[in-house]
Amino acid sequence: MPHEYRSRTDILANICDIANGYGANKTKIMYGAYLSFGQLKEYLSILIANGLLERLEAENLYRTTEKGKKFIRACSHLDELTGPLFNRLS
Repeated sequence: MPHEYRSRTDILANICDIANGYGANKTKIMYGAYLSFGQLKEYLSILIANGLLERLEAENLYRTTEKGKKFIRACSHLDELTGPLFNRLS
């Protein structure tokens, strides 16, 4: 996966998916989403500013909010709808 093109939306949804449930620390998200530390900081700030991710200060974790979970579902649904179309174009 790290060598194929991913849109910003794909990366944001991937981060939300990694942090879903009990949450994840920066290292887990960075390696799970195949990002550099600079990229990770940028994406985390976007997700937090838009209410898709929350930072749990005491545990030093990031966790997906309800809005973030809706975002994951919407991206998944969009992939289902467009997958065959984009596969034919490749």
